Amino acid sequence: MTTVAFHTEGSRLTGFEARGHSGYAEEGADIVCAAVTSAVRLVECTLNDVMGLGAAVKIREQDASIALRLPGGLPVAAESTAQSLLTGLMVYLTTLRDEYPAHIEVLEAE
Repeated sequence: MTTVAFHTEGSRLTGFEARGHSGYAEEGADIVCAAVTSAVRLVECTLNDVMGLGAAVKIREQDASIALRLPGGLPVAAESTAQSLLTGLMVYLTTLRDEYPAHIEVLEAE
C-alpha cells in the first residue's frame, strides 16, 4: 500500500511524505503508483523549477519514498501558491484513495 502523510503546522501544510508501492499491479504496470508519482513530481517541479524555490524546498528520496518540506518565511505570493499546490495534491490523492482504498492511504499529521 502507498501511504501519503501530509504534515501541518496549525492550518499550514508544511509538506508530505509518500512511501511504499500500492500493490495494485506489478512495478511498471501499477497505475496507482504512476498516478501518485506523477502528481508528486508535478508539485515538486512546480515549486522548485517553475517558482524557483529549489534552494528552499527540501526533497528527500529513498527507496520507494519521497518527502517534501516547505520552509517557513516564504514570500507571501510563493506561500500562497505552495499552499494551493499542496492542497490540490491532497484533494487529488484523497480522490484516488476513494477510488482505490486498498492501495493508497492519505493521512494528515502535525
